[in-house]
Amino acid sequence: MSSTTFSKPLLLSAKVLAYILHPLFIPTYFFAFLMVAYPYEFAGITEWQLKLRLFSVFWLTAFFPAFAVFLLWRLKFSAGILLRTQKERIVPYVITMFFYWWMYYLSRNFTDQPVVLKFFFMGIFLTTVFGLIINNYYKISMHAMGAGGLVTAIILSSFFYEAANGVAIVVALISSGLICTARLITNDHDTKEIYLGLIVSMCSQMGAYFFIM
Repeated sequence: MSSTTFSKPLLLSAKVLAYILHPLFIPTYFFAFLMVAYPYEFAGITEWQLKLRLFSVFWLTAFFPAFAVFLLWRLKFSAGILLRTQKERIVPYVITMFFYWWMYYLSRNFTDQPVVLKFFFMGIFLTTVFGLIINNYYKISMHAMGAGGLVTAIILSSFFYEAANGVAIVVALISSGLICTARLITNDHDTKEIYLGLIVSMCSQMGAYFFIM
């Protein structure tokens, strides 16, 4: 369906939602969820250190990859920062993959944060690996990969800690549905690319969980 079918306010809302729920922000959102749901897992560090830890997650998983995309655009390696073509997404995939692997490597040595971060960071690393491979054939939805990974990680964390996180799961599911719908409204992806992104991220998180945990 063409994006011109929808009203301007709906299109604007879809675009704003795409920025708020951008896949680069998913690691930061998940870390913030852990801070609220399992504060006892951060025993041994001060509140200020915890805020710095959250900022470092944002810095390494969102700011640096986004800045790399900006540099690629300014150096004329891509037509824009929105990465609309599969070719433009190759280098950003590789850059993001490096930072996700680095976060997983660091998480193995931390004893003052939730252990579930180990499988989560490995999961998003695997997601980018499969995303890069599939990108050669389909323009798989990065937003769907991020949304599916967040929902799966929250559910798996709830199983691991045997905790009732119904509200968080419902919010994540609704957010996932909204962002996937938004990508269809703006005509950036078709349903197959959306479903493929969800499946890849969910399988990656589950695979990482059963392998690491």
